[in-house]
Amino acid sequence: MSQVKTLAEFIVERQHEFTYATGELSQLLTSFRLAGKMVNREVNKAGLAEDILGAQGTENVQGEQQQKLDVYANDLFIRLLRSQGMVCAVASEENDDIVHFDNGGKYVVTMDPLDGSSNIDVNVSIGTIFSIYRRLSTGDKAAMEDFMQPGTAQVAAGYIIYGSSTMLVYTTGHGVHGFTLDPSIGTFCLSHPDMTTPADGSIFSVNEGNLHDFSPGIQRYIDDCKKQRMSARYIGSLVADFHRNLMKGGIYLYPATAKAPKGKLRLLYEANPLAMIVEQAGGMATDGSARILELKPTELHQRTPLLIGSKAMVEKLRSM
Repeated sequence: MSQVKTLAEFIVERQHEFTYATGELSQLLTSFRLAGKMVNREVNKAGLAEDILGAQGTENVQGEQQQKLDVYANDLFIRLLRSQGMVCAVASEENDDIVHFDNGGKYVVTMDPLDGSSNIDVNVSIGTIFSIYRRLSTGDKAAMEDFMQPGTAQVAAGYIIYGSSTMLVYTTGHGVHGFTLDPSIGTFCLSHPDMTTPADGSIFSVNEGNLHDFSPGIQRYIDDCKKQRMSARYIGSLVADFHRNLMKGGIYLYPATAKAPKGKLRLLYEANPLAMIVEQAGGMATDGSARILELKPTELHQRTPLLIGSKAMVEKLRSM
């Protein structure tokens, strides 16, 4: 039997691909590795523990109802990122403004600490999405300019999916690698090296309840998918829908609508990290006219349409 390679061992082995100081990638990902295991523990016992299940009774900056696990995950990731000293500031879906650490760190992080959290109560897969950038500013604190970088400036991006198994998937721009948590030893082990997404697929993922609010081109594309007898698969948890399509081949659509002409998903901590991952896996991500990774952010919680997945499917949609 071949020896199992852990996430920590793999990071050290691939450290040369991270073009900055030796050891920094390992330190940066340590917080996500540890927090992912802790969130996984809470998610797995959510149905048994009333104190972590259900709504918090507050709304985040997006106007969305915060779940108790949203707040738990957000506080946990911020605490661990603060403690390891490499990150000087965080932008999170759950915080109105930048969270500063005042530690002189060289990196900033954007994150959705618990994507799809409204599905916790019904036992549907949820996830964490994160993105890492090098700091640009030189003052005492990180500045807004550090976060207003296009997705092409990401030095690493990843997600953790909490499902039938818990996986951490990340890229530093040298391919995509997946690690599955072995609960018996509490360690992420390499399970999906050099992940690639099929060039074409037969799955389309979209909330068809909004169909009549979509543009005529999007409506034609969805109608074409149905005529080709493609499979409609929509969980309503971005990480879960994206992960399935990445593995099997497909397209995820959250286009602009009449009610949300700028789209709904957030550019910095949802679209950009997933776009980096899908491109590294051979796929494609666009807002309908421009490459997601080339969009220049102007707001911390900026929204964008997102069409992402197998390259042939995204290109066909763009043509329509």
